[in-house]
Parts: sequence; structure tokens; C-alpha cells
Amino acid sequence: MAQDDHNSTDKNDRSREKAVPAGRIARIGAFGRLVGGVAGGMAAEGARRLSSGEPINPRDLILTPGNVKRLTDRLSHLRGAAMKMGQMISLDAGDFLPAELSEILARLRDQANFMPTKQLDTVLRSEWGNDWRRQFKWFNPRPIAAASIGQVHKAMTRDGEELAIKVQYPGIAKSIDSDVDNVMTLLKIAGFAPPELEVDKLLAVAKQQLHEEADYQREGEQMELYRRMLEGEPGFVVPRLHQGLTRGSILAMSFEEGVSIERLDQESDQRRDETMARLMRLVARELFEFGVMQTDPNFANYRYRRETGEIILLDFGACRPVDKDVANGYRKMLQAGLAGNRDKVIEATIEAGFMMPIVFEKHPERVNKMVDIVIGEMREDKPFDFGDRAFIPLLRDEGWEIAQDKETWAFPPVETLFVQRKVSGTALLGARLKAKVNIRRMTEETLRSTQPFPAKAA
Repeated sequence: MAQDDHNSTDKNDRSREKAVPAGRIARIGAFGRLVGGVAGGMAAEGARRLSSGEPINPRDLILTPGNVKRLTDRLSHLRGAAMKMGQMISLDAGDFLPAELSEILARLRDQANFMPTKQLDTVLRSEWGNDWRRQFKWFNPRPIAAASIGQVHKAMTRDGEELAIKVQYPGIAKSIDSDVDNVMTLLKIAGFAPPELEVDKLLAVAKQQLHEEADYQREGEQMELYRRMLEGEPGFVVPRLHQGLTRGSILAMSFEEGVSIERLDQESDQRRDETMARLMRLVARELFEFGVMQTDPNFANYRYRRETGEIILLDFGACRPVDKDVANGYRKMLQAGLAGNRDKVIEATIEAGFMMPIVFEKHPERVNKMVDIVIGEMREDKPFDFGDRAFIPLLRDEGWEIAQDKETWAFPPVETLFVQRKVSGTALLGARLKAKVNIRRMTEETLRSTQPFPAKAA
């Protein structure tokens, strides 16, 4: 979670101050009330449609304005895995989601409640002891940011160090497995989780990632790892960990002043392009050099320092090692793409697990068309315009047609999902900023300056 303007709390807005249901029974009850409220809304809408002679569709019944509000409000109240999954699905699925579900998930990205002061004090006393206030000159009880797993407070230590302190909501870590299962149940009821998909694998991945993100000690270690890897690298700022105040559910770090990365849209074209190029190079280094990647490309995880043009990197809970075979698979695909060799691109794509062989066997013409579009874009020796997404509908149309064939449905290797999420999410930020970057030259430079990882032992 980041210190983001978009989620910043208003000192006069008490409506977003809501206690987090911490106990297992309380959270199950909250989900039960949500399901009951949605069911009641469905019954009312069904009766209305019957009386007026309108056709009845289960999806239309659940996605009434009233139910959309119920889902959004309740998931925002529960926070934790419930809210995080909504944010993850929204970012990953992009244009493929039904408009109504997109609306719910967009609200979950933007709407974050925060703990009342009394509940916050209970959490801090449990971690730091009853006299925790003695460690600070001041501690602002009103958070500067609130998100799915915790909220961030600004504070100053006795020796004058200004800190950002991330406090995890109570009960969140223990509720992850049940929350994920409950959210998937809701998606199944709404018809958004087709039975043909291997949902169990998706659930296992979501639970693993969320458990890792809820371990603030682990996140602190990952943050320090990035500080070391980027030490001396101009253009990046990574907060310093305050080890003495960090606990399993509290992460203390230096406060780094900056504004939302999306404010770059107010800067010059040159500044936007330079910043985006720097972020793209970072992704390439994570994939081909560092061997570790921060896999959550949420825009709030980046801040921008106007005075220096530096990018502040935040939220390292989603850091994970990059699978060497996946990195080498990306390398082969890029090399083949730069050479304009469609057959080699497809071969590398299948070998790395990005595409199942049956997809190409059954739909070779559509796959060839999609690969040709991508090769054409990446081989252009000129700045790639992220804001010009004219080719996206072409890819989407072909992909949609392939997706109608349920025999081709398969869950890709987990290792590829995390990397692809970061790559596509970074490209989405480029589109938001309407940045232009010479992708071909950057790719060639990256491949020249790095080597394939040694093959894993059989």
C-alpha cells in the first residue's frame, strides 16, 4: 500500500472511519449479511421484471445498482483479502470485464475506509506496548493513506526522524483463506467464475500472495533488498526500514515526500517519457538481472518527486523471485520478435508456458495474426506511443474468439502470471501517462547487457 493522494483521508470525513471486523465469526457474519442482502435485491428485481414482462437474466438480477453498492460497501468494510482480490482482478483483467463488475472493482480501488482511533490504539498497544506513545514526538492518528490490508500514518520519533508507519488491520492475516473462498463464491453466484477454469489453482495463488503481503517483516526485508540493488542508481528512491519499530503487522520506514505518479500527466512530454523509460528499464532489470520482481503494478506503489524527477518505490509485499525458466523464456521471445521470426516467437511462447500447445493447434491463423501484430509493434525503431492503443482491440478481438473455445482453457504456470501482471500493469501506466518510449532500442540494450540465467537442475 502506498502513500497515495488518491486514497488520502480527509480530516473532516468521518464517514470512512469504520472498525474492521477482526474475528472469524464477525467476518463470516458480514459475508452472510452481504449474501443475504444481494439475494434480497435479486428477489426484488426479479419480481419487478416479472411484473413488467421483462426477461430475467441471473447476471442482470445481481448487478442492480443496489447490489453494486452493497458489494462495494461491504467489501470495503471487510478490507483484507476481500478488497485486495477485487483490486487484483480489476487491474489484471482490464477491458475484458463486464462493465458492471468493472464499476464495482473501480470503486474498490478508490474507496478505502480506515480504523477508528480506538481500534488503532488497540493494535499499536498489542505490538508496541501500552506506553507506545513515548517513542514519538507526535503520531498522527488520522492515516495519510488507507487500502486493503493496512493503513499508513505519519509520525516523528524522539530523535526527529519522520516516518511512515503502515499498520495492518486486525484479523486480516488470519482471515485470508476464508475471505478468498468467500469472494470466489460471490463471483460464482454472479457468473464471473466459469466452471471450466481451474479456480482452485487461482485461489491457491491468491492466498499465497496475500499471506506474503500480510507479513510486514518480510516486506521490510524486501524493501531493504531493493535499496541495496538500486543503491547509487539515479532516479529512484526506496524508503529506509526502521527495524526497531517494525513488527509482523507494523512496517516502519522513512517518510518520502512525493505526489501520485499519475500527476506526471501535468509535466512536459519529455519528463513523462523519461520517467516511463526509467520504469520500463527497472522492469527489464528485475526480469533479466535482479532475479526478483515487485509484482504488484498498482499505480499507488509509485510516487513522483517533482523537484528532482525521482520515482519513489513503495509497497514491497508482492516481491517474489523470478523463475529462471520464465526469464529465459521472455528472453527467447524478445530475441525472436526482434528478428521478426514468428515461428520462433510461437515456439518460445509455448515452451515458456505462456500459451498452451492446443491453442496454436486449433487456432493457428488467429495466433499468427496476434504474433504478427506484436512483432510489428516491437520492431519499429521509433518511440512506441503507449497512448495509441489502436492495436489493442485487434489483439482483444482475436483473443476473444479463441477464448470462446473452452477446450483451450487452461491455467498458465503460476510463475508466468506474476511476471505478466507486472509487465502489462506497467504498460497500462504508460498508456495512462500517454508516454512514448523506444521499446526496440531498450530491449536490444537490455538483451546485450544481461545474460541468460543458468538452467535449473533437472
